[in-house]
Amino acid sequence: MSLHGTYDPDNIFAKIIRGEMPAVKVFEDDQVLAFMDVFPQARGHMLVISKTSKARNLLEAEAKTLGRLIGATQKAAAAVTAALKPDGVIVTQFNGAPAGQTVFHLHFHVIPRYEGEALGAHGKGMADVEELKALAEKITAAL
Repeated sequence: MSLHGTYDPDNIFAKIIRGEMPAVKVFEDDQVLAFMDVFPQARGHMLVISKTSKARNLLEAEAKTLGRLIGATQKAAAAVTAALKPDGVIVTQFNGAPAGQTVFHLHFHVIPRYEGEALGAHGKGMADVEELKALAEKITAAL
């Protein structure tokens, strides 16, 4: 998909928000949801999404939505850093398929980096759900 198009209310993140698909949640409020990525690039990889916006990408997002999302992304990065003690953390966001976007619902990635561990490929290799639950529990406890 390109940078321009119509929001698909049946995308996987919209289904997670509606409770139609499962997610290993880390935290949420009425505006945002942070949950574990089931195709993690590193141990502790999380996604932060808006629960209210129909923006497909950063270019379509409302300023208030971006403010809430970046605040929640900072909170997620701080929690994963406190809980898992990575050597670094990547915060990233993709816009359009050529840029690597695979789900067309605005979202940020919070990816812990560990010295000497290679970063996994984006969207490859599904994680063990029980491991994700254990990681989410640790991260949530650090909030």
